Amino acid sequence: MAVAVSIWRREAMFLTAMLASETGIVGLNTLFKVATSKGLNSYSFLGYSYLLASLLLLPSHLFSNSRSTSLPPLSFSILCKIGLLGLIGSTYVITSYIGVKYSNPTLASAISNITPALTFILAVIFRMEKVRIKERSSVAKVMGTILSLVGAFVVVLYHGPRVFIVSSPPYLKFPQLTPSLASSNSDWIIGGCLLTIRDIFVSVSFILQAHIMSEYPAAFTVSFFYTLLVSIITSSAGLVVERNNPSVWIIRFDITLICILAMGIFTPVYYVIHSWTVRYKGPLYLAIFKPLSILIAFDRRSFDNVRVLRCDVGESKRREDSVRERE
Repeated sequence: MAVAVSIWRREAMFLTAMLASETGIVGLNTLFKVATSKGLNSYSFLGYSYLLASLLLLPSHLFSNSRSTSLPPLSFSILCKIGLLGLIGSTYVITSYIGVKYSNPTLASAISNITPALTFILAVIFRMEKVRIKERSSVAKVMGTILSLVGAFVVVLYHGPRVFIVSSPPYLKFPQLTPSLASSNSDWIIGGCLLTIRDIFVSVSFILQAHIMSEYPAAFTVSFFYTLLVSIITSSAGLVVERNNPSVWIIRFDITLICILAMGIFTPVYYVIHSWTVRYKGPLYLAIFKPLSILIAFDRRSFDNVRVLRCDVGESKRREDSVRERE
């Protein structure tokens, strides 16, 4: 009985941690989208936020290494693999936030549905997962892989009409509820393609991260070197791309600073959770939580729209009452 309770608590811990991390990343995507409308540059955002993340992880890295006696030595081979992980991570975070800038956080969450499919394919290729046609679980994984790939490409290529349209009296004229999150059709396709590239690299990084954690199971150390490398690579890329625009590196005391601080504080927690989870549960377990982000993003956006709508309705009613009193 005690063993069963212990296993249940462990599974609940993994589940809660992954749900919290996915909720947090959707919120940061939304905050980043708003901050870009205020002039936040993707490269400066990534460089500063990941540098802050590495600084926050440094004490944990030093403390865990000094106290642990079971870890293998940090060899050159492991450092090279972490370096490759940092290069892949830099690629997908750059394409991710530029893709969100061109589209919106909801599309970013929808495209992430292909991550479990791609991760499953790579896990089969690298023999981390096995496909047995006679087993229902294997058939379900294969069918889910096909459906998620088809669904993700439909989301990118088809930008249809609104599903929910709120009817209102003729005297009420509502402004666009979220103008900062709107995107044109061409930007939508560009953003979708960039986000698809992102999720390909995300799946590759899950596989590589699982391999690294099997050889060197130190979540704080791997996360520290990873965030430090991402900061260096994204800052270097930004210096090249924005060489004629040095003003992008100036931090203003507004929502752009809040966005950088929020990302810098959240990132260490996010990557430690991922490193810890992939060590015990495998890369596919990480990937299956990605589709939840579309529900989180949709619910958050619906809540914000309803909240704004209620404020506008209340304001319109107050104006109507004021006009009647004057008459």
